[in-house]
Amino acid sequence: MTAIYAIAGALVVLVILREAFEALVLPRRVTRRLRFTRVYYRTAWRTWTAAADLLPHGQRRESLLSVFGPLSLLVLFAFWAAGLVLGFALLHHSAAPRDGGFADSLYLSGETFTTLGYGDLTPIGTPSRMLAVAEAATGFGYFAIVISYLPVLYQAFGRRELLIALLDARAGSPPSAGRMLLRLPPGPGDGAMLGRFLADAERWAAEVLEAQLSYPVLAYDRSQHDNQSWLAAMTCALDVSALLLTVADGTDRRQARLTFAMSRHTLVDLALVLRRPPRTGIANRLPEARLRELLTALRVAGVAVRDDAIALARLSELRGLYEPFSAALAGYFRLSLPDVWPLGDKPDNWQTSAWMRRASPLTALGADPKDDHFI
Repeated sequence: MTAIYAIAGALVVLVILREAFEALVLPRRVTRRLRFTRVYYRTAWRTWTAAADLLPHGQRRESLLSVFGPLSLLVLFAFWAAGLVLGFALLHHSAAPRDGGFADSLYLSGETFTTLGYGDLTPIGTPSRMLAVAEAATGFGYFAIVISYLPVLYQAFGRRELLIALLDARAGSPPSAGRMLLRLPPGPGDGAMLGRFLADAERWAAEVLEAQLSYPVLAYDRSQHDNQSWLAAMTCALDVSALLLTVADGTDRRQARLTFAMSRHTLVDLALVLRRPPRTGIANRLPEARLRELLTALRVAGVAVRDDAIALARLSELRGLYEPFSAALAGYFRLSLPDVWPLGDKPDNWQTSAWMRRASPLTALGADPKDDHFI
């Protein structure tokens, strides 16, 4: 019986330490399928979204979904800690069984792992003392890694949100490729700003890929505003790049190609990691009528456009390379994808506040609300 306790305890400790190492320390994706962390997140997210789906679309539903990322991480840390305490308790019980039974061994393991050291229970014999030292060192290292992990995670979250915030004034809320091309039209002058932004978007997409592969929980953390998300921002960057590569002229297409390649690479890899196959039969985010209206608006803004059959077919082909993956990730994370050229003209997030709901922000700025070039 003692050997069974020892083997079971050693297996529990080693499995949890391996899981924690892969999730918190190892800076690359783990391809092993059978992992507690993977099963935990898939099961927890499926349960959480099932509860969220009972609520109507709105702020309450988004608030519930936004809690999952941070809360799931804390619960995972608690699971790991409890598992390590249980595993070491089995080892303590195999090394020196006590009159109080396994409950005393579990208590000794808990106070040793957390380095409380009350002294009411102490190790008995050399093997038990050595085991206590190893457990105390493990507990100290575990809590140190957990404490240092959270600041790194939230730094990565802050860097991810930076470009999302910059998109607000450039592409609207939610971000729209059509609005961006009107506010930063390709060509002399503003075209340089558009090129710089696409270069920033390329680097941002690469950072999002690396961060969310190294810290998968980051993908579940939602943005500050309900009408913004990392997926909407990346899809907008792809939309802008696709339009510049096909129907809009006047800017360096090399940067658009690089941004398109990096952003699509990010979506495909994340969908692969989450095992989300590309979704077919999705709603058209740019119907032909809206595309014609966008091209007309671009012409009025002085942008050289192409509307021949070859350019339009190429645009449809490029959209087919990323939209199915965007739709698959949007369905999984319960996020909304923005239209390429949306109907209506809603104010951006920076134009509104809780204290100014009765006043028109555009009127306050002395601008024509119908003019998309007010900024």
